[in-house]
Amino acid sequence: MAITDWTRKILWGRSGNRCAMCRCDLVLDSTPVDNESVVGDECHICSGKNHGPRYDPTFLTDRIDELDNLILLCRVHHKMVDDQSETYTADILRTLKANHQKWVSSTLTEQTATPRVRVRRIKENVPTHLMRLESGRAILAIVDSAYAFAFDHDELKLEAEVDLVGGFLQVAEDYGNLSGDLEAGDRVKAAFELSARLEELERSGFWVFGEREVRQIEGGVASPSPYPVAILKVLRASNPEIITMDQ
Repeated sequence: MAITDWTRKILWGRSGNRCAMCRCDLVLDSTPVDNESVVGDECHICSGKNHGPRYDPTFLTDRIDELDNLILLCRVHHKMVDDQSETYTADILRTLKANHQKWVSSTLTEQTATPRVRVRRIKENVPTHLMRLESGRAILAIVDSAYAFAFDHDELKLEAEVDLVGGFLQVAEDYGNLSGDLEAGDRVKAAFELSARLEELERSGFWVFGEREVRQIEGGVASPSPYPVAILKVLRASNPEIITMDQ
């Protein structure tokens, strides 16, 4: 009888691909010219051969290759425990295996317990309304170094409107992604282009509204930090949602 694939997978999985004695990784990385190297062995705690390491005549032969009689070791420690079987008895190896698998389980549990990364909205930072933007500089201030973009627009009816609104929002996002790297002269050009596109939108009956919302990214192993989001909305000037505020 041989060790089954099922038994082998369970042993490697519960052992975390690591030696139960030194806890070294038993799969070495590939090199530019060679594949990965497996340096671990599925070792018998009680040998099935007469005069083998830790041979026990009372141990049932049909259980030799079962999971309870196997321990995962690197090849150095496999040879050591077999050469020094009087020191590394069956009971010691079973205890070593149990302690190692407990360590693997607790280590994975700790890693799983790490809070997942999420972006959280902060109530006091959520805009109650969006302001009409009337210059390229105002648009650039909103998209400047934003981590994310929340863009929206009215229902578009013509392909020309799709090109006009889509082109404007794409340019705004592009400048938002680049603004942290823009030099002073480039920022002037960016504001000028955004103003030109804004005027084109207004000639076609669209107004642009926007705000900047600072959310918070948290979780993982890092401390919470700001997560700025650029909000832009392109509406028809006749949209009933638009409210004129008293000056």
